[in-house]
Amino acid sequence: MKKYWIITFGCQMNKNDSERIASILEGIRYKPALKIKEADLIVVNACSVRQTAIDRIHGMNPGFKTLKRKNKNLKLIITGCILEPDKKKFEEAGFDFILNIKDLSKWPRLLKIKNLEKGVKDYLKICPKYSDKKIFHIPVSNGCDNFCTYCAVPYTRGRLICRSHKDILNEVKNIVKNNSKEIWLLGQNVNDYLSPVNKKINFAKLLKLADGIPGNFKIRFTSPNPKNFSDELIEVMAKYKKIYHSLNLPMQSGDNKTLKAMNRTYTAQQYRALIKKIKKAIPDIRLSTDIIVGFPGETKSQFENTLKLFKEIDFDMAYIARFSPRPGTPAAKMKDNVPHKEKERRWNKINNVLLKKWGRRS
Repeated sequence: MKKYWIITFGCQMNKNDSERIASILEGIRYKPALKIKEADLIVVNACSVRQTAIDRIHGMNPGFKTLKRKNKNLKLIITGCILEPDKKKFEEAGFDFILNIKDLSKWPRLLKIKNLEKGVKDYLKICPKYSDKKIFHIPVSNGCDNFCTYCAVPYTRGRLICRSHKDILNEVKNIVKNNSKEIWLLGQNVNDYLSPVNKKINFAKLLKLADGIPGNFKIRFTSPNPKNFSDELIEVMAKYKKIYHSLNLPMQSGDNKTLKAMNRTYTAQQYRALIKKIKKAIPDIRLSTDIIVGFPGETKSQFENTLKLFKEIDFDMAYIARFSPRPGTPAAKMKDNVPHKEKERRWNKINNVLLKKWGRRS
């Protein structure tokens, strides 16, 4: 039997995709390698959303070349969320195959390997080989229609496509049979969810249905958008016992002009009001957020608006990014006029708020 090795970059969605890749490869009689040097097939599940991930993959190229010299039959696949400019660079770097994750069921044919299982049109119907026996990830949708100006997702994963609520709930039931303790429902924007087979089932109703499945487990979800975080969703989070009282709600900026430039279709005032409503309904909620500092055109005073709102809300955690342009996105055409040193300063100011909250200092 040949052996495979998977390297995953990016979010929980990519991790779940890697579990489905493992399932397909084991279905064609590959088995996992214990070490990368034992592999006959290496799959890199990439993420163009962050430049750092792309840089790390290119940094691996010398190691891949050494492995190929030692094993003439070794094949390299790259897949995942990849922008077109990055694909061209990977072609030049010597990857044998650049494959679309949506074509996962066709991979055996593309690799000229006899497929032992009947292919499925929707790759999310492929049963994953779960890598974690306690925490499970289930996509509710794929792609995004929001087109935030900095974000590569609509260009790498495509437009929003929602899964049938029946498929999602069946996956939950199967996982619960395996004594799962924690299930994450995933989507680039989960609260845009609408079942394609029953338009009455939105994300709030999907959570209700998942909560009703018998078993000792908890439900988390990521990532929602503040623009359409409904009262119904808040009520469900507050009422149903299996739903964790934790929430990552990306703010990105606390300045209205910057939010508009990002194509985030809410204001700082609307975000503040939403958080107030959530805290009132769920007093023990643990809140985290995402922030981008140094977005093109962001002035020092605009950043101070973000810092002020960040302090006011008193988040438990934050994922802070220094803006870096992604090729093909509208923000990449904007003048990246905030110097790196200033981005670092802003990053540290936000981070120090968290450090102070937790009794530490940088």
